Amino acid sequence: MNLSHRRTAAARLRIAALVALPVLALSVGCGGDDGAGGTKKSDVVADVPDDAKPSASQDDEKGPDKPAAGRSEFYDVQVKYVQCMRAKGGYPDFPDPRLSGYLDWDRINEIGSQPGRNEGIKGGKNGACVTELRATMDAEPKIDQRKAYESMLAHAACMRDHGVSRFANPTMSGGIAQPGGDPNPASPTIDGDSPAYKKAREACRTKLLDGLDGMQ
Repeated sequence: MNLSHRRTAAARLRIAALVALPVLALSVGCGGDDGAGGTKKSDVVADVPDDAKPSASQDDEKGPDKPAAGRSEFYDVQVKYVQCMRAKGGYPDFPDPRLSGYLDWDRINEIGSQPGRNEGIKGGKNGACVTELRATMDAEPKIDQRKAYESMLAHAACMRDHGVSRFANPTMSGGIAQPGGDPNPASPTIDGDSPAYKKAREACRTKLLDGLDGMQ
């Protein structure tokens, strides 16, 4: 799957990776057609696994003197991050956050997929906006991992219903929802640039909860 649509880790794993690296980049993949021989949708629809339970959030770790961040705060820190990305991060066309506070990852990844524009698409070139990015992570509302899994599962089924037969289900690992998508990211079999794929993705967009768009 291409850069615009394949995330290789769930939201919390993505956060950990971003915090660890001073200069951040997206993983880039390229794939072939989603042709014959793909797994049938009826063969891969799964039940919610037993370990798909809400996990402790960052809010739980902040302690009594640090109340949980509200959605308004999340939006405000995202605005500061976007402003940094435009002014110092090297991306003057970085999109506004949505009213929910979450970013438009489809648009961001589309920008990052342009020639020469992948470096620093998440943290700014030379890590210019890593501090602001970390602030958005601290303020991000808790994600119910069971609901996240169910949302991604519904999205995966919808993608298969709309012709992307190889689109794999999400999984659970340690209570964290891991996104589905291309069953073999190292050697992609789904062409995320194909008109059929884009049409399916648009049809299934509403299946994903806020904050999960662009995750699978």
